[in-house]
This record gives sequence, structure tokens and C-alpha cells, in this order.
Amino acid sequence: MVRPVLLLDVDGPLNPDAGKPHRRPEGYGTHRLVTPRWAAAERRRLAWWGTPHKRPKPLRVWLNPEHGPALTALPYDLVWATTWEEEANAFIAPVLGLPELPFITWSEPRPEPEGGVFWKTPEIVAWARGRPFAWVDDHITDADRSWVRARHDGPALLHRVDPKVGLTAGDFTRLAEWARSLG
Repeated sequence: MVRPVLLLDVDGPLNPDAGKPHRRPEGYGTHRLVTPRWAAAERRRLAWWGTPHKRPKPLRVWLNPEHGPALTALPYDLVWATTWEEEANAFIAPVLGLPELPFITWSEPRPEPEGGVFWKTPEIVAWARGRPFAWVDDHITDADRSWVRARHDGPALLHRVDPKVGLTAGDFTRLAEWARSLG
């Protein structure tokens, strides 16, 4: 059997960005990052506000270095499924101790599926081409699960992570159990 793929979103699962700014979750470190993509977006925002001379403000990212070893211990091939795309390898992977990972390149402009389906869902199914996958993201809903069941020709686990707390021990347990259930 082919090893399943674990598709990783950054913001929400690895960076609990919906948490209160003054309440960093236990085990997480604060990182101030200015990626090329973030800097470009900040420059556009500053220009729109009429302050193009200001320096782009760094993005606050909370990361837990224990997640890297925990992810690599899972029986999956890891793949970035994040809007960070290749920047996840340059800015997130080193902090977590992860190797360079393949990543999904998203379409521009973003597709707009109907019925409450998250825009990533059709692209993930197309990318997976029937291969078993688990996907961790904070935007997954029952609409996405139904969409994948109807259109993906292999096993799939769509696992929503609370973006206020990020990945927990329970999430890692669920991912490991699902992978084992594949046989």
C-alpha cells in the first residue's frame, strides 16, 4: 500500500493565529517573520492607507518546536497545503526541524466553489489523484467532507484543527489511528 500523505496547513494548525495575542499557547515560541509574500501584501496595504514609506510590519507566528518531531514520527509523507507555499520550507520548516517538503501550488485567482466548500478542497483532491490523504486545516467543514467523499477515489481524513490552540496531542493521536486503520 502507498503511504498516505499528510497535508499541512500552517496558519491555524501549526500557528494558532486565532489565539488571543497576549495568550501564547504553552510550548509555542513567538517568531516575527517578514516573508517576501507577506512583505508584498504589507506594502500593498500600506500604499492603500497612504503610507507607502512605512516599513512592512512583521507577521507574528507562534510555532511549537515539538511539532516537527511529532509530525515526522507519523506514518505519512508530509506535504505543505498552505498559502505559505514554498515559503513554509524557508520560514516554518527550520523552526520545527522539518526537512524541505513538497508543497501544493495554488491557482490564482482562487477558485470559488459553491455550497460552502473551502477553496482549497477541489485543488487538494485534484492534487491527490486518488492517493490516501489526511488534511489538517482550520477551515474544514462538513461541506468539504461531503465534497471529498463524492469526488475522491481513495481514503481521506479531513481533520479540522482549532485555530485558537493549534495541533494538540489528541490531533496527533487521531492522525496516527487513521493511518493505522488503512492497513
